[in-house]
Amino acid sequence: MITILPAIDADSAEPLYLQLFNYIKEAIMTKQIVPDEKLPSLRNLSESLSLSMTTVEMAYDQLAVEGYIYSRPQSGFFVREMHYPDSGKGSSDDRPASFDNVMELAGPDMKYDISCFDFPKWKKCMNHVLNDYPQLLLFESDPQGEQALRFEISKYVYQSRGVRCTPDDIVIAAGTQQITSYLSNMLHRAGIEHVAVESPGYRPVNNIFRDRGLTITHVGVASDGIEIGRLPANISAAAYVSPSNQFPTGTVMPVGKRYQLLDWAKNNDSFIIEDDYDSELRYFGKPVPALQGLDREGRVIYLGSFSSTLFSAVKISYMVLPPAMAAVFSQIRNDYSQTCSKEEQLTLALFMEQGHYQTGIKKMRRLYSQKLHAVLKAFYGAENITVVNTESGINIIIKVDNGKDPATLCSESRQTGIPAVPAASYIEGPLDASLVLYYNQIPQNDIPATIAALISRWNSLNE
Repeated sequence: MITILPAIDADSAEPLYLQLFNYIKEAIMTKQIVPDEKLPSLRNLSESLSLSMTTVEMAYDQLAVEGYIYSRPQSGFFVREMHYPDSGKGSSDDRPASFDNVMELAGPDMKYDISCFDFPKWKKCMNHVLNDYPQLLLFESDPQGEQALRFEISKYVYQSRGVRCTPDDIVIAAGTQQITSYLSNMLHRAGIEHVAVESPGYRPVNNIFRDRGLTITHVGVASDGIEIGRLPANISAAAYVSPSNQFPTGTVMPVGKRYQLLDWAKNNDSFIIEDDYDSELRYFGKPVPALQGLDREGRVIYLGSFSSTLFSAVKISYMVLPPAMAAVFSQIRNDYSQTCSKEEQLTLALFMEQGHYQTGIKKMRRLYSQKLHAVLKAFYGAENITVVNTESGINIIIKVDNGKDPATLCSESRQTGIPAVPAASYIEGPLDASLVLYYNQIPQNDIPATIAALISRWNSLNE
């Protein structure tokens, strides 16, 4: 038999029987009490709630009058089978909500490949944190990020990217967009009100700079990176660039031009914001060392993220600050609370310390390279479809010239099981009429058939 435990307020202006009536009615409507379930007897409920039997009887009578319950002679009161309002979900499942039921209904419609990440090792590291260091989770995280993770990041970025820093130079936040918000505030405090961004470039970050009151200049991207001659001159500014893997073109800036960019920053008392997103996921040659490693004047702010190299549900990004900007951050660090999960930060620190992250990167680079090759092969020769191969990352840029708008094409792609978004959501510039298609989660053996189904779906609408 169910337990009924309403919060009865004896001092309320609402009669006691109505408080009990409303509690049971709500439980029935939300299916916490299901059809044909027996309610406690008048005497038992009266005793358990310290209410008079008259009060309980009045509540039951009102429920019966309104059709929520019914009485069986010599048996008691039961919940009536009801027609519930249509939720619009189109589901006939009347089971009470539970975690497993909700997860079953909310499961991904997209293709997915859990072999892309070593979840058992991640779970083992997380259990280590929960079992051996639970006391650390009782306190808020450092606004700058957990020391253990900043230490592991400082080691990793030096070994893999040539970035020179200490843990004290690193700031952790929940995603690149939050990092950019911090950075916008810091630029204002440093007297910098102008940011030059790449075109085409990453629209969400550009929007944050704009929304934080910074003046934006769009500078074209040539075959060797941003056009330095078009950067602001004779004023302090910041240049937001991706020299090792430009999004969305995949352009790599050669070392000679990197020194030119550093000279621009020095001569104009300016800073370079180096976004190193996806630089580790290059599938031709070795990853190119970071621009920050060439900086001797403290002009480069380095941005990194784990969003592509872990899994999407984990939002951990970081920036490496030169001395001048580290001093600015020290002035505002206590204005912010750390929104990046402390448990995930500590788990990632252990995951990196034990070498699992580095091993995973190597595996991911090999697997995604094979997937990219299979995707390009599957699209080869497809009518009205042009693919931009950046030889990197977890997505490709596609232009489909069949008369359909990008939103429709992306909807059809998702119906086929492949995540895709209009490029205009991410890209600001010449390529914003294309699609960004994420191939990384398609199981490798499914790629030929899945892409063939996608092409057929796109083309079928033109018949």
